[in-house]
Amino acid sequence: MEGALTVARTGGGALSGLRWRPLKGTLGLLLFFAAWQASVPVVGLEPYFYPAPTDVWRAFLDLVEKGILPVYLIDSVGRYASGVTIGVALGIAAGLAIGLNRTLDRALSPTINFLFAIVEVAWIPIFVIWFGYGFKTILIALTYVVFFPLLYNTLVGVRTVPQVLVNAALSLGATRLQLVREVILPAALPNIITGLRVGAGFAFRGLIFAEIVAAKSGIGYLIFEGAANHQTARTIVGMIVMGLLWLALDNAYLKPLERATVERWGSLTTAEARE
Repeated sequence: MEGALTVARTGGGALSGLRWRPLKGTLGLLLFFAAWQASVPVVGLEPYFYPAPTDVWRAFLDLVEKGILPVYLIDSVGRYASGVTIGVALGIAAGLAIGLNRTLDRALSPTINFLFAIVEVAWIPIFVIWFGYGFKTILIALTYVVFFPLLYNTLVGVRTVPQVLVNAALSLGATRLQLVREVILPAALPNIITGLRVGAGFAFRGLIFAEIVAAKSGIGYLIFEGAANHQTARTIVGMIVMGLLWLALDNAYLKPLERATVERWGSLTTAEARE
C-alpha cells in the first residue's frame, strides 16, 4: 500500500511538472516582452532603431491583414520541405552505397570531407550565377546543406555496425538486401537521425539566407526587405516567425520521428525525456 502511494505521488509529481512546463515557458516569454516594453522609454530611441513590442504587434497585424505574411510563410515552408526531403533521400542513399563499398569509401572520403566543410553561404552566390534567382537556386542550396550531414552520419553509422551482427545475419542466409534492411539500417539509425537533426537545422538557416539573396518572397526576404526599407518592426516580425516556425517544425516531425524510431529501440534518450 505504501509503495502504491509512493508511486502515485511520484506519478502525480511528474504529471504536475509536465503541466507546469508550458506555463513556465509562457510566463518567461511574458516577462521578456514586459521588460522589453518597459525598456523603450528608458532607451529613448526612435522606433526605427528600437521598436517596442506594440510596434512589432502592429506590424504583424498589418502583414497578416494584407496577406503578405501567410503567403511568405507558405513559400518558406514549401521550399524547406522540398529541399530537406530531397537532401535526406540522396544523403542516406549515397551514405549506404559508399559505406558498403570499402574501395569507394576510401576514394571519396577526402572529397566528402572537403565539400562538407564548405557551408552553403559560400555556395549560394555561385548557385545564383549558375541557376539564377528563384526556387531552383534555393532548392539546390537546401539539398546541398542537408545532403552532406546525412551522408556523413550515415557513413559513420554503417562503419560502426558491429561485425558480429553482420556475420550472424550472413550465417543465417541473409541476402545483401536483407542484411541492409534488417541489420545495417537499424544499427545505423541513431547516426542517421543525428544527421537529420543537424541537416534540418542547417537547412533552416540556409533557407533564410537563400531567401535574402535569391528570392522575392519568404521569411528571409521579409527580414531583408524590412531592414532595407527601414521597417525594423517588420524585420523583428520575420525573426520571431522564423523562431516559431523552427519550434513548430521541430515538434511536428523531428521529435515524433525520434520517438517513433530511435527512442522506441532504446538507442537514444532526448533531453526532454531525461527531465
